[in-house]
Amino acid sequence: MRRPLSAALTGLAALSLAVTACAPQEDDAVSPSKSPASCAKDKLPLKTPGKLTVATDKPAFEPWFKDDDPKNGQGFESAVAYAVANRLGFTKDEVTWTVESFESSYAPGSKKFDFDVNQVSVTPAREKAVTFSTGYYDVQQGVVALKDTKYADATTIAELKKARIAVQVGTTALQAVQKQLRPDGQPKIFNTQIDAINALKNKQVDVLVVDLPTAFYVTAAQVEDAKIVGQLPQTQGGGTEHFGLLLERGNALAGCLDKAIGELKASGELAEIQERWLTASAGAPVLK
Repeated sequence: MRRPLSAALTGLAALSLAVTACAPQEDDAVSPSKSPASCAKDKLPLKTPGKLTVATDKPAFEPWFKDDDPKNGQGFESAVAYAVANRLGFTKDEVTWTVESFESSYAPGSKKFDFDVNQVSVTPAREKAVTFSTGYYDVQQGVVALKDTKYADATTIAELKKARIAVQVGTTALQAVQKQLRPDGQPKIFNTQIDAINALKNKQVDVLVVDLPTAFYVTAAQVEDAKIVGQLPQTQGGGTEHFGLLLERGNALAGCLDKAIGELKASGELAEIQERWLTASAGAPVLK
């Protein structure tokens, strides 16, 4: 996810652009227990009064961010962060960015940020340590292989049973490998996403499992002669896996973030942001 996807992915059909389905319907309601007394800017529980502190990882990969610079407002998650900030009454120069690694973001304990935006899927285990907003993006897992291998033309999960699989530690992609693909051998687990990608590039593994937007970027700009084999079906308890803004556990700001995201969905602005920065999933059939 280091360079733009647009040129390589032109013509692909929409990637879950029904943003109103970004999370189960009941998640879109603002829970009174999550809300401060008021969502007025001067009443918000912030780390620094008058400033909204937003965290993400570094490097900040595309298509979520552009040019490794969250402050520029470009890329899907940067644009979402600023759109949420605007709904809360903050101007762009009142938003401060800080670095927080993916894994440490959902670790228990106090946080140095108001919310983190870093493709963190909402899971029951993570909700024991942190608080999430309602979902701002649906996500599915994609399977990537090199074109010159027998796995490139697989159409079923069964055909991938014997594949050597690369996946990043601590991700829902790893959960999908363990629960859906269930390979005959143990997957090769890497500490960082780029290490997993390089393992595929160097033919140390047969396939890579990552979220679908990342899979598009891997095939477009990171691994020559790679292709998306397909995508895994949604299974998370029968619901939809989604990314949520992450907060310190019990932070009442979550209710106001829910309200802001709900407004962005209702106005169509979130759909426009997604359409601009994320591309389509045609060519990635669901593996049966």
